[in-house]
Amino acid sequence: MSSPAPAPHDVLLPSGLEAARPGLLPRLGAEAFGTLFIVVAGLGVPLFTIPDSSPVPAALAAGLAVTAAMLAFAHVSGGHFNPAITAGHLVAGRIRPGAAAAYAGAQLVGALAGAFALYGILRTLPGIADSRTAFDTVTAGFGEHSIIQAPLAAALLLEMLGAAIVVAVFLGTSGSDTRDGGSRYAAPVAVGLSFAVLLQLGQSVGNLPFNPARAVASAVFSSGWAVEQLWVFLAAPLLGAAIAGLVFRSMGTAGAGAGTGAVVQAGTGETTEAGEPAETAEPGSSEAQEFFDGQRG
Repeated sequence: MSSPAPAPHDVLLPSGLEAARPGLLPRLGAEAFGTLFIVVAGLGVPLFTIPDSSPVPAALAAGLAVTAAMLAFAHVSGGHFNPAITAGHLVAGRIRPGAAAAYAGAQLVGALAGAFALYGILRTLPGIADSRTAFDTVTAGFGEHSIIQAPLAAALLLEMLGAAIVVAVFLGTSGSDTRDGGSRYAAPVAVGLSFAVLLQLGQSVGNLPFNPARAVASAVFSSGWAVEQLWVFLAAPLLGAAIAGLVFRSMGTAGAGAGTGAVVQAGTGETTEAGEPAETAEPGSSEAQEFFDGQRG
């Protein structure tokens, strides 16, 4: 059995590829803007459609937004747009802790910006007297704030299971190399479809987002009860993501995606030159400088 390829974030690339790889700030910008787009689509469609309508349009819109955002920005940042996906990559060994924290912060900023834009639009509409009450209709909740009165245990388990599925789909498709029969469209399409299916189920239960950043963004602009219940929609998806990450780590796929030729990792936004021997960093190099230059994490 051949030994697993080194994780892409631990590989120093040839000078040409290293120079072409985006630095940390461009990656954070891509994560923030992609998350903003997903939140605007995922919250905006149900906010501005007829109340009590089918969850299909909103779920489909959110899934298509995920696919579009990944196609647009995955080559820059890896296209996470979800702290749960980033947590899954961290546990699986595909991203360094510092970069994972930065990604989560950028995703949260993007989600809050998207929700703030929608909140501002709602306040301009004469037919909506209370914008916070309107946001209540798209905010995750359980118990009396669930459409079907789902208890805490049901919301927690479904959030955990849904996040684990999405992260597993992402990790399973994002490491494929197009030269080995994979496709650069595999991860965006698979993850987008997975989100669309799960969100249709989640919205029928209690607007479950399977995305901590989106959960925070909608809760901030909703009534007080949303913040009180927010912990469920933070802890459950992160736990599910950690489980999926551990499974992939145990399978020895942390460094997946190293085929032949130059590969842009859909999960990390980093380019690896498969087949080239890995070089180690010089002892005197600055890890902090490499981090902000995009050479680490």
